[in-house]
Amino acid sequence: MKKVIILTAEEAVDLVKDGDTLCTSGFVGNSLPEALYKAMEKKFLETGYPQNITLFYPASQGNRNGSGGDHFAHEGLVKRVIAGHLNTAPKLGELCLANKCEGYNLPQGALEYIIRDAAGHRPGSITHVGLGTFVDPRNGGGKINARTTEDLVEVIKIGNEEKLFYKAFPIDIAFLRGTYADEYGNVTLEKEVATIEVTSIAQAVINNGGKVIVQVEKVVKGGTLDPRLVQIPGIYVHAVVVADMKDHEQSVGLEYNPALCGAVRAPEGHVEMTPLTIKKVLGRRAAMELVEDTVVNLGVGTPEYVAQVASEEGIASYMTLTVESGAIGGSPQGGARFGATLNPDAIIDQNSQFDFYDGGGLDMAFLGLAECDEQGNINVSRFGPKIPGCGGFINITQNAKKVFFCGTFTAGGLKEKIEDGKLIIEQEGRQRKFIKQVEQVTFSGKYAIKTKQPVLYITERAVFELKEEGLNLIEVAPGIDIQTQIIDLMDFVPTIDKNVKIMDSRLFSEEKMNLKK
Repeated sequence: MKKVIILTAEEAVDLVKDGDTLCTSGFVGNSLPEALYKAMEKKFLETGYPQNITLFYPASQGNRNGSGGDHFAHEGLVKRVIAGHLNTAPKLGELCLANKCEGYNLPQGALEYIIRDAAGHRPGSITHVGLGTFVDPRNGGGKINARTTEDLVEVIKIGNEEKLFYKAFPIDIAFLRGTYADEYGNVTLEKEVATIEVTSIAQAVINNGGKVIVQVEKVVKGGTLDPRLVQIPGIYVHAVVVADMKDHEQSVGLEYNPALCGAVRAPEGHVEMTPLTIKKVLGRRAAMELVEDTVVNLGVGTPEYVAQVASEEGIASYMTLTVESGAIGGSPQGGARFGATLNPDAIIDQNSQFDFYDGGGLDMAFLGLAECDEQGNINVSRFGPKIPGCGGFINITQNAKKVFFCGTFTAGGLKEKIEDGKLIIEQEGRQRKFIKQVEQVTFSGKYAIKTKQPVLYITERAVFELKEEGLNLIEVAPGIDIQTQIIDLMDFVPTIDKNVKIMDSRLFSEEKMNLKK
């Protein structure tokens, strides 16, 4: 058996040639092959090479601090960026928006399938995911700027049904991350928070005659690794790089927590009541929708309060939380560690997680409410000079059995308080969230109506339900005037349910809601 080549990071990046398509692993601040990224950036800044590469990764990579994808944010280094999410690599997003490289933002799940298709030499993936959104070719095809002209997505018909066809493409080289490699190149991931899609990437590259480079913590003797833990077989691996631990943190800013990868189980600890805040009100109202034995996905930000409220109310066991990266069960983490889960019950490959999502496996999804229009469309992916991207939002919201969008009614300087069980608006937000037409459709209300998907829009002062005619107001917070504090602050007039309810008074109380009863 041939032994694997062991290189320094500087030697490894010399394998990347001008015009190559490079696929990288990592999920937000987790499992980033930072030693390879840093060496690549350093070489380009010193020599001007390599040039015109295509950078491809399905999820988000980085922590908005120059890590992850931002190492590639240099004009001339990248010709094209294909990514699911760019919020944690803002400089890379800025490069795309400045028209200095081609850029595509496509659904995370679709990009996962493209990798598998490339591995199997299939032309691409056919799916319903993305119909009616900004990745639909009739709405832009996921192109970020004017410089981007090639169509990577097509509308096709199978029988009488419209589908989207996402084209696969060859991948020349991969920068991956593992824990241990043996001397024959077999790589395990036991200290990583997720296996994500490293196996598929390696297969796609090796089947294209390319080179797979894997950054690891240590190289060990051949035959000493548990074969059940090997995620990247040595037959896929061209070279291994042993990284300095400062470039091999489990998550950005976290050297290693064994409870994030299932090596140990952390004590659950006592759940303390958090102070009553507006976000807690939102979390409470959303948590009222929970029923026993549900499989749930929670978005970042406000939706995270659903889990906190569920724990306080003793109904955390009602739901099994899942994360796009592949974790099932446990407590999903936020910030740079989004994608990691404390005490997970299972960790599966990311592409398998999206098979489950796209097939309707999620009972409920609680996502953010950034911008909403009169048709019930939601935009979370593009706001003028900012392009966070869609990530897994399209896959999740289009396919969950029920969807709940959660956020404050306005934004930008909004000040509110709760007094005597009533919601008091002290200062209205400068930015309206309910507008005539969203800048970009990340969730299509029209598609949801077509599929008869139940959708609620939950704010601290009002709850709307999606109907065929658009948004329908069904609940109002105590103390709120419908006309002046809701309707007058919207760019369109929703329908108003003839039996508009006052939101549950328990939402605005310091005491527990006793949701378990």
